[in-house]
Amino acid sequence: MNYENYKITNFGEIMRIILYCFLLISINNILAAKVLNVGADSTYSTLSEAALVAQPGDTIMVNDVVEEGTQWISELKGNQDNWIYILATDQQDIVYSGNVEAWHLSDCAYIYIKGFKFEGQSGNGVNIDDAGTFDTPSHNINIENCEWRIMNASGNNDQLKMSGVDDFIIRNCNFSKGSEGGSMVDLVGCHNGLFDFNFFNDAGANAIQAKGGSKDIWIERNLFTDAGERAVNIGGSTDSAYFRPQGINYEASNIYVHSNVFVGSTAPIAFVGTVNSEVVNNTIVNPGKWAIRILQENTDGMLQCSNNIFKNNIVYIQDYAAYPTLNIGPNTLPETFEFSNNLWYNWQDMNWTGPNLPVTETDGILGKDPLFKDYAHYGYELQPGSPAIGKGKGPVAWKDRHFNDYKNPPSIGAYEDTSATNVDEFSNNIFDLSINPNPSYNSFRITFNLIYDENVKISLYNIQGEQVIELCNKNFKTGENVIESGTSQLDILSNGIYYIKFNFGKCVRIEKVILLR
Repeated sequence: MNYENYKITNFGEIMRIILYCFLLISINNILAAKVLNVGADSTYSTLSEAALVAQPGDTIMVNDVVEEGTQWISELKGNQDNWIYILATDQQDIVYSGNVEAWHLSDCAYIYIKGFKFEGQSGNGVNIDDAGTFDTPSHNINIENCEWRIMNASGNNDQLKMSGVDDFIIRNCNFSKGSEGGSMVDLVGCHNGLFDFNFFNDAGANAIQAKGGSKDIWIERNLFTDAGERAVNIGGSTDSAYFRPQGINYEASNIYVHSNVFVGSTAPIAFVGTVNSEVVNNTIVNPGKWAIRILQENTDGMLQCSNNIFKNNIVYIQDYAAYPTLNIGPNTLPETFEFSNNLWYNWQDMNWTGPNLPVTETDGILGKDPLFKDYAHYGYELQPGSPAIGKGKGPVAWKDRHFNDYKNPPSIGAYEDTSATNVDEFSNNIFDLSINPNPSYNSFRITFNLIYDENVKISLYNIQGEQVIELCNKNFKTGENVIESGTSQLDILSNGIYYIKFNFGKCVRIEKVILLR
C-alpha cells in the first residue's frame, strides 16, 4: 500500500465529511428559523412576548400594535451567523405611540430593526443599554428605515438613548421634533458605531450627542436642518459613574464627522471635552449664532478639549454667525486644533475679514462664493467653476453625500464635483422645470415647459431607490404643464428626502424633494 496516497485520500474524505456536516448544520439552522408574528390576531400580541421565545435566526414580524405599555426586551441575542430580525410589516405603518418609553432593550446582541415609527413618549423614545453591566455591552445592533416623531416631553428626554452599545449602525432613519432639552440620539459610553444617511430636523438641545467615553463613532452623509443648539455635540458632560469603560479620562475620542450637510442650528458643530476627533468635508449653511464651539464642561480629571481637526469644510454664513464665528470656552486647548482647507463665505458681507480661528489656517479660502447648484432648495452640490473644487486636503477614504468617491485632491464640502464625468441625459424638449415648495409640507407643484408634445412619466422614489408613488404617466402638450401632488398621496410617506424621476420620451432627469410635516 502506498501510505502517502492513503493519507491524502483519507484527508480528502475527512474534509468532505466536515463540509457535509457543516452544510447539514447550516441547513438545519435555516429550517429551524421561525417567523414570530405579532399583533391582535397573531400568535403573540406584543413584541415583548415574541422576544421571550425568539432564537437566533428568527424574525419577529410586527403586523399591528397592541398598546400594552413599554416593550421590554432583555438578553435577546442572535449570533454572528444568525441575527434576530425585528421587522415592521410593509402592509401598514407600525407606530408605537405614547408611554414613558416605546421600547427598552437591555443586554442584547445581533439584532436588526427595520421599519418602525415612534412618537409621543414622555421619557425616552427607544432605550438600548447594557443593563448596567459595563463589561458586557449590547452589541451588533442595526437600525434602518425607522422614524422618530414628536416627543411628549420638553426636558432632557431623548428619542433614541444608547448607553453601553458597541458595533452599531443607524442608517436611513428620520428624526423630527425632538424634546426641547434633549437629544435626538444620545450616546453614553458607546463604541464603533455608524450614523449613515439619516435626516435630523427640528431638534432641541442636540441631534447627535456622543459622550461618557464614547469612541470610534462615524457620522457620515446625514442631513441636519434646524437641528438644535448643537447639531452634533462631540462630547458633553457625564457623571463619572456612567462612563464606559470606567476610569476613562475623556468625554469622547475619535469621533468622525464626514460629508454631512448642516442647515441652521445655533451651532452645528461643538467640540466639548473631546480629543482626537475630526470634522471633515461637511457643508455648513447659515448657522444661527456660531459655526463651531470649543468647550469643556467636565473638568473633573478629564483631558482638556484638544487635538481635533476641522478640515475641507464649506462654512457659508450670514452676519448672525460672523462676529464671532467660533465660541471658545475656558479650560480648552484650542491652540492644538488643526484648521486647514476650509472655505469661509459670508454672503451678507463681502468685506468680512474671516473667522476668529485660534490658530493660523493652512490653505483656507476666504470670501469666495462656493457656487451651490440650487441654494434655495437644499441643492448644495457644486456648480462647475466653484472655488471649492479640487481645493481640499486629501486623500479622503470615505464617499461623499451622494456616495461618490472623492478625488485626490478632493473638493471642499459634502459633495465631490462630478461635472467632468456627468452625461447630460435630459431631453432638449424640456425647460423651466421647477418643484415648489421644496421642502414641501402638504403637497408640491411640478411645473415644466415642453417644446413639443411628448409622453411624460413622473415618479417619486425613496432613498433606497424604491418607487413609492407614480404621479403621472401620460401625454402632455407643448407649452407649460403643471402636476400637483395630492395631500393624500404624501400623507402615507414619512418625512425625509425623496427623489423625483422624470421620464421624457427616452430621456431621464432626477430631482430631489424634501418632505417636512
